[in-house]
Amino acid sequence: MREIEVKTSKEFEIVDITHSIEEIVKESGVKEGIAVIFTKHTTTSLIINENEPRLLRDIERLFKGLVPKEERYAHNSIDRNAHSHLRAILMNPSLTVPIEDGKLFLGTWQSILFIELDGPRIRKVLVKICEC
Repeated sequence: MREIEVKTSKEFEIVDITHSIEEIVKESGVKEGIAVIFTKHTTTSLIINENEPRLLRDIERLFKGLVPKEERYAHNSIDRNAHSHLRAILMNPSLTVPIEDGKLFLGTWQSILFIELDGPRIRKVLVKICEC
C-alpha cells in the first residue's frame, strides 16, 4: 500500500490526483488489476469526473447549496465543521479503478479528484494496487 499527501489551501478545494495515482500504478508493474484509492478523513471525498475549471466551480456551488455552512447543526457545538462532514457523506471515501495494460482505465475526460471540505490541511490518501 502506498500513501500520497495532498496539501490543500482552501476550505473547499478540488485537487486532481490522477497523475500521482498513475505514477503508483506504473511503479507497481501491475498490468491487469485494480487501483483502490481511499481517503482517511471524514471531511474529504473522492470522485471521478472531468477536471474542467467551470465544472469544478459548479461542483463547489452544488455542495455549498445542498449543505450550507451557515445552518445551525448540532455537531457545530464541537468544532464548527458539521457542514464538511455532511457534504462528505454525499460522496465516497474510496474509488476502485480498473488497470489495463499497466495504466488506469479511465475515460477520455475522467480524472480522479480529491475533494477537501474542511481545509486548508495536509491530507493522506491510500492507494492499493491489486493484480487480477
